[in-house]
Amino acid sequence: MFKEQFLIHPAYRNLNHGSFGTYPRAIQTVHRQLQDEAEARPDLFIRRTHPQRLDEARQAVASLLNAPVGECVFVKNATTGINTVLHNLDFHPGDVVIYFNTVYGAVEKSLVAQFEKSPLQGHKITYEFPITPDELLHRFHSAVHDLRKQNLNPRLAVFDTIVSNPGFRFPFERLIVACRDLHVLSLVDGAHGIGHIQLDLTTLNPDFFTSNCHKWLFTPRSCAVLYVPVRHQHLIRTTVPTSWGFIPLPDSPATASSTIMRENEKNPKKSAFESLFEFVATADDTPYLCVPAALQFRRDVCGGEERIYEYIETLANEGADIVASVLGTEVLQEPGLKAGQRSEFRRCGMGNVRLPVRVVDPEDSDGKQAEGQVILSSQVLAIQHWFEDQLLYRYQTFVPVFVHGGWLWVRLCAQIYLDRSDFEWVACVLKDLCKRMSSGPLSSL
Repeated sequence: MFKEQFLIHPAYRNLNHGSFGTYPRAIQTVHRQLQDEAEARPDLFIRRTHPQRLDEARQAVASLLNAPVGECVFVKNATTGINTVLHNLDFHPGDVVIYFNTVYGAVEKSLVAQFEKSPLQGHKITYEFPITPDELLHRFHSAVHDLRKQNLNPRLAVFDTIVSNPGFRFPFERLIVACRDLHVLSLVDGAHGIGHIQLDLTTLNPDFFTSNCHKWLFTPRSCAVLYVPVRHQHLIRTTVPTSWGFIPLPDSPATASSTIMRENEKNPKKSAFESLFEFVATADDTPYLCVPAALQFRRDVCGGEERIYEYIETLANEGADIVASVLGTEVLQEPGLKAGQRSEFRRCGMGNVRLPVRVVDPEDSDGKQAEGQVILSSQVLAIQHWFEDQLLYRYQTFVPVFVHGGWLWVRLCAQIYLDRSDFEWVACVLKDLCKRMSSGPLSSL
């Protein structure tokens, strides 16, 4: 069984792979060997070995993404990748970034930080389920046209491959095309992308793309790829934090410094963009170097990328259906799907199931229990914490509990070390917790 290949405790059921990922024992061995090598001869490893193996890792990840190696570099995580792009773009009065209300929280905070220090403005597209991919595209097109009618410039759009919460596949392929047609830069947050779904960046052709390797590709934390096509690499002059590869402007006072210019000429065979990310301060970047080993494990032990993608998508869909059936509720998807019709939102390894717990505002509460339990919005935080503690300490598992559309939901993640029995088990756990809410958190509120 694949679970034996991983470091997960035998008593723990990791139904929340999407938040932090994990990796196999075989990759841990490779990682520790790299760390040992770094400590045995620090200068040799950092100055000579690391750059060589970094290039090998970049080639491996570029091949998986079907992208030129010169357009792929590594950063610590997708949040860093998003921040790197935002930090490098020059924004002018009237520039607007379009994003959706399901944006990852840290990314939205990164955008707000830009609003505070630059002329950039934000336009958030709000929605909730039930909704269709067509409607999401329609709202994006409308936002662009409405902004231009106001003499504003929709400069950039930020959106996900797979949304973190709720966990569903966003119509990112169609949005990339829409951005290109509407002359809006696309910045794709693919935090849950690589190792999770098939990605072909040459075909997709986004303007900027970043994805965590440590979530679904089985590398140690922290490791993410940042893709910037050659046509935009002139915009990226600094890493986060700014470090040795910094590229000063031609008219910058720094260009008078021969020291800075010499540093930028250290790697004459590489582009300035590649050199920029080769050494970003002193850190343990050995997770980057584990990418080739992770891909080899996935190929030789797991049967290859396609087999992994098919397994986790099938299990996520079957598992969510199992949990919804036990709870007597529903799975998050498009409205009005007919029997046998495939959900576009569920074409991934995560699923969302509604709990029989409705959330109402105090002024809207009439004391009735329409379906399951009714709780006040002021009680949500306490109930979320109670669920988390029960799951973590009593049941040795975890699934995020969140509010969407006036109900409590849970997000479930599939992975190759899980099977149907894990979802059958968690369905009973969630049903028990819902029954115990009255004598648990609600009794003390």
